[in-house]
Amino acid sequence: MYAASELGDFSLIWHAVSVGRALAPDRRPIHAVRVATILGAESLLVNQGVKRLVGRHRPPWEQERPLNLRRPTTSSFPSGHASSAATAIEILAQNDPLWPLYVAVGAVVATSRVYVKVHHPSDVVAGALLGIGIAAVARRVWPWPE
Repeated sequence: MYAASELGDFSLIWHAVSVGRALAPDRRPIHAVRVATILGAESLLVNQGVKRLVGRHRPPWEQERPLNLRRPTTSSFPSGHASSAATAIEILAQNDPLWPLYVAVGAVVATSRVYVKVHHPSDVVAGALLGIGIAAVARRVWPWPE
């Protein structure tokens, strides 16, 4: 769970997946550019917008962690990891038979934040719902490239 949480930092796992997909013979680099741009906008909205409005405290950092986990300083609500995972899943799943794998990875990344005690469960649920909404808007504004 610690590794999953770290892979979610800065949406690393989602950028890696989108670059891998863009290199496939039937894809183009614009696919990775689209995902990176949408995730950048999602991050800006969630981390510089919503989190600043809410200002919820994170769960107490009571004990030493078994791994060196980055300790976030922003608001706990909503979970940016869950938001970026949901956004990425909704964007990456378009026209891709691997969508169940994306959902599974996203679920692990999102729930890892509760497991490693840097988010409350409601932060993760709210982040996921927010990410789904952001992706819906993004899909209308920047449809799948033909």
